[in-house]
Amino acid sequence: MTPTRSQPAYRSIFTPSTSRERQENFEAYWLFSRSNSGELFEEEKDLSKKRERLRYFREHPVRSRQPLPEPAAFYRNYLDLTDESTRLDRKTLLLLCIYKFARNEWVGISGAWDTARPMARATKVTHKISRYHLAEEFCHVRYFDEMFRTFRLDKVEWVPLDPARQRMYRIFPHLPGAIMEAPAFVTELMGVTFYRHVDRLLNDVFGDEPQARDRVRALLYEIMVDELAHIGQRRNFLGPLGVRAARWLVKPVFRGFFAMIGESEQLFDVDQMIRDGLAFDYSGLPPEVLRRSWIPSYCTVSLSATTP
Repeated sequence: MTPTRSQPAYRSIFTPSTSRERQENFEAYWLFSRSNSGELFEEEKDLSKKRERLRYFREHPVRSRQPLPEPAAFYRNYLDLTDESTRLDRKTLLLLCIYKFARNEWVGISGAWDTARPMARATKVTHKISRYHLAEEFCHVRYFDEMFRTFRLDKVEWVPLDPARQRMYRIFPHLPGAIMEAPAFVTELMGVTFYRHVDRLLNDVFGDEPQARDRVRALLYEIMVDELAHIGQRRNFLGPLGVRAARWLVKPVFRGFFAMIGESEQLFDVDQMIRDGLAFDYSGLPPEVLRRSWIPSYCTVSLSATTP
């Protein structure tokens, strides 16, 4: 039984769901998360299967044949954009965008880790999921480090943001769920949308460095497997009102975030990112990512909607 040509394989991430469906999907996601990531090493903010995969990348390093046109330009701009973005080469621009996106994620998860319940006090499945989710995000930061090392950027540091944004990220995890859940979901949706657009640029921007490009893509796909599952996990928190709020938030959140990354305007069409976010239904993603990730049951086409 397969979907007809006119029948999509997936439903929109904004598809209505019942509270029972969402609870069942929390249980399903928790099983997936443990299988996908392995044992949690809480003190190290690490997971056994992610650690093994990172060890593989580090024991089989790939480095670009040539350094960036001006490596100093990356270090000069990776905290704050000091050069005119139009004067930077596309390799440096893309790596700067990746760092600045990841830096915001790192700051956010660092604040959330201190707020989330440790596993010893996690009495609900959602508490356990949150701890694993954050540990996966810390593993992603290590994957990002490998991306930069692939292009011979070995001195990248993860530096706090300005005090106002640091405070915002510290406060956010303490907000009531009714306020926090919709924007938390939208930021996950924005992440996968960003990574999809990065993936589309890799062949063009790093076409003269095929081995390094393929290593960056492999690292990116490791991150996307988790982030794709995180979209569905965060979607489980949203009832009808939350879904409507999330749809409304997509445009201002995407636009506001990328306005803070000056380099992005030289590489990305933010309006298209917004359209992609609003239309998100899991179609068009790399098959190897979809195969390894997790999708909520209410976003998949049931057998009753298929034909032989």
